[in-house]
Amino acid sequence: MKQIYLDNQSNTKLDKRVFDAMKPFFVEYYGNPQRIYSLGSVSKDALDAARQQVADFINADSKEIIFTSCGTESNNLAIKGIACALQTRGKHIIVSAIEHLSVLNSVKRLQKEGFEVTYLPVDTRGNISGDELKKALSKNTILVSIQYANPEVGTVQDIKKLVSIVKNSNVNDFVVFHTDAVSACGAIPVDIKDLNIDALSISASVMYGPKGVAALYLKKGVKISQQMDGGVQENSKRAGTENIPAIVGFGKACEIAKKEFVKNAEIIKKLGDKLIIELPKRVEYIYLNGMKENRLPGNINFSIEFVEGEALFLLLDAKGIMAAIGSACANKNLKLSHVLDAMNIDIAVGQGSILFTLSKFNTEEEIDYILEEFPKIVKRLRDMSPLYSYFVQTGERKVTGAGTDFYDHNHKHLV
Repeated sequence: MKQIYLDNQSNTKLDKRVFDAMKPFFVEYYGNPQRIYSLGSVSKDALDAARQQVADFINADSKEIIFTSCGTESNNLAIKGIACALQTRGKHIIVSAIEHLSVLNSVKRLQKEGFEVTYLPVDTRGNISGDELKKALSKNTILVSIQYANPEVGTVQDIKKLVSIVKNSNVNDFVVFHTDAVSACGAIPVDIKDLNIDALSISASVMYGPKGVAALYLKKGVKISQQMDGGVQENSKRAGTENIPAIVGFGKACEIAKKEFVKNAEIIKKLGDKLIIELPKRVEYIYLNGMKENRLPGNINFSIEFVEGEALFLLLDAKGIMAAIGSACANKNLKLSHVLDAMNIDIAVGQGSILFTLSKFNTEEEIDYILEEFPKIVKRLRDMSPLYSYFVQTGERKVTGAGTDFYDHNHKHLV
């Protein structure tokens, strides 16, 4: 049976060149970089080199890179660390409603500690309004955190514009702007100087690097409170023995991405566009979530009416197609993801969502296989659906269509 991996937003396959760079640091060069003997010095040199590679990738200074264990930790350190460091100036934080849960749950914890949080709404495509952001700013605002690109629906925010709104606001001049760029880095250009960003989260695991390593870019002069107590590692901003093999791999992944991501993005976008164009020609009542153009290359989120997402996911997996679902079952109640919910996607549509995220390792042959098998699976599920049977008999539907492009099999808009 074929195995086609299309869940690259959660984790990518390790690039062999990255693995080759990591191997010597597992057995041969195993010294602690905090020690000054020879083995420790080799690890320290590797740590410094990797830090520079990550910095070069986003056009930062190496002293502005703090290594962490994952994107979730980077977001936690940014949100909690910056908020704690600046709380004497104010206790108001602004985030979007579609942030990663590591951001949303971090601010929820801060709310319990007396911070005020504004959750910016998004439109039906997942876009944040600059006017809403400007309106939310107050004299007590100390931190704004808005995701660069959403991993579930692929929508890319105009971060440069949003940063400019914050920086040019007359409310106060010390608001820190953080962006979770985990999904963006390696997929689209990210230049911290061009964006004028203060803090940025980046992870190796979604750019063909190893799991267990990420980083927080923190602009020189931005205050942060250490969240992990311990030693003096990472300039006393993140304690804990450094994971040298993973950090070396992270640096190598950034080096490769800097040279190749434009070429890779073009290939991935071509494959993704083929799915976006061809699937609606073969499946009725299918809806594209998110933006058509301004989205991450290779990110395809479809909702299929009269189909339940978990069943679709399982039948795809039985055919060797590994994807992700945009909805989850909990306590026997169908629930939308917080992203689709914030976009006002009708639950009758959203509970049938499927997310394909492509990588540089995917092929056109794999896309053709999906185009062949996907319609068969949808037909099988609809044949078992009482809602679809009712619709066929009566023609009645109870779908608003909010946030989606509705197509029939002739690729014509239905709503």
